[in-house]
Amino acid sequence: MTLAARDPRAPFVLTPMALPLEKRARGYDIPLAVITLALALIGSVLVWAATRDTQEALGGNPQSFLYRHLVNIVIAAGLLLAASRVDARLLRLVGPLVYLASLGGLLLVMVAGTTVNGAHAWIRLGSSVEIQPAEFMKLGLVVGMAVYFTQRAEQRDDDGSPTTHDVVLALGLIAVPFALIMLQPDLGSAMVLSCAAFGVLITADVPARWTIGLIVVGVLVSVLAVKAGLLADYQLARFREFANPGHDLKGDGYNVAQAHIAIANGGLFGKGLFHGPQTNGGYVPEQQTDFVFSVAGEEFGLVGTGAIVALFGLLCWRGLRIARDSDAVGRLIATGIVCWFAFQAFQNIGMNLGLMPVTGVPLPFVSYGGSSMFAQALAVGLLQAVHRRSVA
Repeated sequence: MTLAARDPRAPFVLTPMALPLEKRARGYDIPLAVITLALALIGSVLVWAATRDTQEALGGNPQSFLYRHLVNIVIAAGLLLAASRVDARLLRLVGPLVYLASLGGLLLVMVAGTTVNGAHAWIRLGSSVEIQPAEFMKLGLVVGMAVYFTQRAEQRDDDGSPTTHDVVLALGLIAVPFALIMLQPDLGSAMVLSCAAFGVLITADVPARWTIGLIVVGVLVSVLAVKAGLLADYQLARFREFANPGHDLKGDGYNVAQAHIAIANGGLFGKGLFHGPQTNGGYVPEQQTDFVFSVAGEEFGLVGTGAIVALFGLLCWRGLRIARDSDAVGRLIATGIVCWFAFQAFQNIGMNLGLMPVTGVPLPFVSYGGSSMFAQALAVGLLQAVHRRSVA
């Protein structure tokens, strides 16, 4: 075969080569993956900084928490990849199963759970593994409600607002896990669960009278819960300390006060990694979990903490872009997950800064803890699954 001569007057066009990496990455939201990985790696450094000296002082391995956190990240990465491969069309089956499995975990806690830090919220497996079903219920509720609203809209064969019957059943889906979590009592998880569910209700175009009514009912239920003694004494003490900061610096306000000192020590650029006196001295309790943000404040300063806040902003922005470009069920799932992440990050950072009462919620992807890491990784995996379907 004779090749035709090229016309020298024709413009030269460089044909792009399809690299194997491009083929593998096609369909995934790469910025979302990079942001998630960045938060997890930052969390590894902060967890290491928070625990190395205290573990060594106790005669343990200074790297033990770091190693376990890295193992959690590896497991979470596998769960994320598995969830990202779920065909969104299978959510009709997966959604109810995820909800029921999460609900089953909450029921199992009531029967065979263990108490950690005042909350009967954990299931112990063996001598060293503990699972907190409430973390997985956040994802289960979002997915379950998304599938429910989508199926009801298809059965009505219209794009209008959910009917009263639809909303009442959806409230039942919310009320059961909410009540079980409050009985533990785990106020922080209940608050995050409510915010995620509220995001799904708004996105599902539930009539305004329902959403306004839910806010009013939520306030009344909160007041009644306090009056009826449903909250533990230590939870009530946290709210009293929040309302009157500094009145009990050696008791209920100790954690927050030490976190404030650590963050104030950091200044603009921080003391440097492993050079925070509050962190090295172990003055901030639960610093690898609830108060991990104070490690960043002390050792990386305002610049470092600002970078973490910016990463969470970018994470939510990518999630909202996915919601905007997806179909009905994907939009509900993505919005619910964004509301979950946004409120939980705000709550955790807020309690470190004294802007919110202490409720014991971890900072997504940053705090030490397997259950929260795994549930959040599954959520990001579903965001990727929704995105892959929207660009297919």
